Amino acid sequence: MNKKHLLCALCLGGSLLAPAPALAEFDPHDWQVRFRAISLTPDESSTTSNGGRIKAGNAVMPELDITYFFNDNFSAELILATTKHDIGEVAPNIDLGSVWVLPPTLTLQYHFNNKTAFKPYVGAGINYTIFYGEDSGAAADIDYDNGFGYALQAGLDYKLDDHWMLNMDVKKIFLNTDASVNNGAVTADVDLDPWVFGFGLGYRF
Repeated sequence: MNKKHLLCALCLGGSLLAPAPALAEFDPHDWQVRFRAISLTPDESSTTSNGGRIKAGNAVMPELDITYFFNDNFSAELILATTKHDIGEVAPNIDLGSVWVLPPTLTLQYHFNNKTAFKPYVGAGINYTIFYGEDSGAAADIDYDNGFGYALQAGLDYKLDDHWMLNMDVKKIFLNTDASVNNGAVTADVDLDPWVFGFGLGYRF
């Protein structure tokens, strides 16, 4: 074997023994979860076929949200919670029972990078609201249409360390539903448009 062939063999052997290029490592701070207590206050307005007005009660429930950070400033947050609301019709005064509301909401957020423990953010997105578990109260039956809406959001994270944080958050969800009472004897176009106030604890990993 001449020197040229020996050099080629050594180069080939070295390339086989060299470690493979390292794959890009997953950033351990890309994901975040929060557990919050939320107070949901409908800001409703409505029109009904009998001239009445629909009133929805407040609710306090736990909530889970999951956030993925694209970079230090932009993230997407999925909000998961379900709440139960008492429903009534004002003038005439009719008990319309209660309904469970499941409004999964996806928002795109901007986080202000102010180099302190206080991390404010704003967001906007969409939601799809599902009504279930209807109790018709004094009515024979009641039905609500599911539908899409949109949401605005503002909040503040306070970092306790590299992973844990406290959180305060407020959302305005714009939500409309058509309701049918007593097999359509009375119909209503209802804007629920709730305010959602939350406080909780988060973990970023």
